[in-house]
Amino acid sequence: MDHMLMLLLLLCSSGLQAEEKHISAEPDDVRLVGGASRCAGRLEVRQYGDWKPVDDRFTDWNLKAAAAVCRELGCGSVVSTGRKEESSKRSVWRIRSSCLQSGYTVDDCVETSSVSSPHSLEITCSESVRLVNGNSLCSGRVEVKSDQSWSSVCEADFDQQDAEVVCRELGCGPPSLLQGALYGEGEAPMWTKEFQCEGNESSLLDCGSSGSARNTCSPGKAVGLTCSEPDVVRVVGGASRCAGILELKQHGEWRRLDDWDKDWNLKAAAAVCRELGCGSALTTARKNDPSHSLVWKIRPSCLQSGTTLRECVETLFLSSLYKLDITCSESVRLVNGNSLCSGRVEVKSDQSWSSVCEADFDQQDAEVLCRELGCGPPSVLQGALYGEVEAPMWTKEFQCEGSESSLLDCGSSGSARNTCSPGKAVGLTCSEPVRLAGGASRCAGTLEMKQHGQWKPVDDQDTTWKLRSAAAACRELDCGSAVSAQSVRGLSERYVWQMRSSCLQSGSTIRECVVMRPVSSSVRLKNITCSDLLVQPIISLSSSLDKVHEDDSWTEAQQQERKVFRGSNFTISCSIQPQYPGGSFLLAFTSSNTRYDETLPAVNHSAHFLFPAADHAHQGTYSCVYHVFVVSHNFSSESQPLLLTVSDLLVQPNISLSPSMHGVSEALQQELWVFRGSNFTISCSIQSQYPGGSFILTFTSSNTTHNYTLPAVNHSAHFLFPAADHAHQGNYSCVYHVFVVSHNFSSESQTLSLTVADILMNVMTVSQTVSKTAFITSLVVVPLTVVFLTIVYFYFKITGGQMQAKAKESTELDHKRGGSGAEGEPGEEVAALRTE
Repeated sequence: MDHMLMLLLLLCSSGLQAEEKHISAEPDDVRLVGGASRCAGRLEVRQYGDWKPVDDRFTDWNLKAAAAVCRELGCGSVVSTGRKEESSKRSVWRIRSSCLQSGYTVDDCVETSSVSSPHSLEITCSESVRLVNGNSLCSGRVEVKSDQSWSSVCEADFDQQDAEVVCRELGCGPPSLLQGALYGEGEAPMWTKEFQCEGNESSLLDCGSSGSARNTCSPGKAVGLTCSEPDVVRVVGGASRCAGILELKQHGEWRRLDDWDKDWNLKAAAAVCRELGCGSALTTARKNDPSHSLVWKIRPSCLQSGTTLRECVETLFLSSLYKLDITCSESVRLVNGNSLCSGRVEVKSDQSWSSVCEADFDQQDAEVLCRELGCGPPSVLQGALYGEVEAPMWTKEFQCEGSESSLLDCGSSGSARNTCSPGKAVGLTCSEPVRLAGGASRCAGTLEMKQHGQWKPVDDQDTTWKLRSAAAACRELDCGSAVSAQSVRGLSERYVWQMRSSCLQSGSTIRECVVMRPVSSSVRLKNITCSDLLVQPIISLSSSLDKVHEDDSWTEAQQQERKVFRGSNFTISCSIQPQYPGGSFLLAFTSSNTRYDETLPAVNHSAHFLFPAADHAHQGTYSCVYHVFVVSHNFSSESQPLLLTVSDLLVQPNISLSPSMHGVSEALQQELWVFRGSNFTISCSIQSQYPGGSFILTFTSSNTTHNYTLPAVNHSAHFLFPAADHAHQGNYSCVYHVFVVSHNFSSESQTLSLTVADILMNVMTVSQTVSKTAFITSLVVVPLTVVFLTIVYFYFKITGGQMQAKAKESTELDHKRGGSGAEGEPGEEVAALRTE
């Protein structure tokens, strides 16, 4: 009887826990109103008890910000957003869209004081489908919502017609790639039926589905989808589809674009060229627009971060005197390079891009290509210089004479090449079209850049031209470090290149940072003197845990981005080719919130900076600056930057409770309960990395702390508790310790919260944590359970009494016969019944 009661109560409470999992955790103070569904309409927020519309603080609201709202509301992907203007002003809350895009909630980003505004934000999200973990709003792992929970979809249950429906539902272009595990595996459960779309449905859940449910889906088969970007971006009025004035279609209207910050440059234009399927960016300019037309506004920094144009354009349109003009190459590009003038050579034919085999591309071909892309003469030509790709190979040999205006104007071999050896996709580095003119040497003078066959001076939009900016120019010209930098005012009535020095200091080239615009006032010309006396120093890093890596050899490219483990010793070394005796090295460190430097004398042309215990505070960018006094002058030269990341050596251990209760999912493992008096085991485990080690199980309650230690056997340890008691109630965590290459390391799991419950009280405890519906269910189930147990009890009592009477009669009959029941006969059965 006790076991039957425990089983029924366990099933009842487990069912209530499972029902609790489906309760939506939507924010109570954020909503969309006035739309076709709860996932569409005007954005409103409740503060101090008042619901008010929301307007953006800096008029830079875009799709990326709206996507954050959709996620917070438990809706799907963002489809559209806009800034609607009402006929009169009203009280609104204001929100900072940049805050939302940084991962904060709506409540975190809304300002606490209201203002009067005629504008409000409109958002439309999909209701039941979304793409997650993708590179843009039109790519990601497919998830479908049903019964208030999101499920991944198995690759076998999703085909091209289904993909067409999803892409159209999300406001994207046609599907371009459909593949399992393309955007990772999700922890969400799997959708259990096959979609059977015809391709013309308006939403995925309008499609039919198979009658039978799928029980399993193999690992690596959660379907990922890449939709093409919608056909809402174009350049018009140029010589080809890859040249002209930039326009974007939004809310059914094509409008020109202008940038907010007046720093539109070639890097931003390059992002547009990629999105249009064109080649490399050749030129761009912010030109006068005498029509003073209405334009969409865009921030170039958003584009340069890798976000699509549609996601970066702001919903507000304003009148502007400017328009953005872009020219991209049509049929050739350099990809995966360090600048716009370097990369792997690719050629476009029949709407697809192909790499070029090293054997089919020579110095004369390189000269034509560098000139076509607006760069300087070729400096490096080598196979696999910028990586290998899966793209097809160009099948013919180029035969340029060197004077052609474009690569495809060159002749080619008649026969096609069938194969190209691995590592032979040609990489090209063109020199930058930059010079210092009018000085005593090629490393001194006024900074100029060449475009369209003309050299023009470079002006700086920032008020101060610093030595740090000049140093970047000197490095680009291979002239060592900067000795002096100054701005010289002059009058100019011509076009000049304008640039933000902050862009140059971020590692971009001069050509990528400038934009041409008319200037009729005085121009600040940049006079620079570089030191071509010194070669560039070398910066390198060594760590006490380099032995942990399978490959202890580091290439020069890898040296510029290194990782060390937290707690390990590491040394940053600065060195320079022997030229002059003495000198010193300054190690400069920069992170997001701090800067400092340290100086050591150069000993044998090097210096070694020791850091005894790596910590996250050491994470940032380092560079070596060599200083030396030669012939009555101070000279310096700076190394390339080294980006250092500090990470934990060990992965995080797992903690689990067993036996797990029926109906409790893995997601709920971090907050569990057991019955008082029952046995339970807490298991600690970790991914196989290093042999041996030990686990400490740490227990913490409101009034005590205990530690239990076991050695790691097969990378796990199991802590057995024979009889659960209220003293076991509290928080548990696993800490894994291991000794690796003369260092102790540890890693801690997530916390597991354990509740020890009495059997009858457990139902009341669980019912308090679930929704009102679940609580009412418990009120119905528990009385029915009591009634059922009462019936069972009286049934056994009545039948037991009857059997006792029959046993008595049988005993009397045996006595009359002169015998007693033998073993295994009715006499023993009666005794068993009595016991029961």
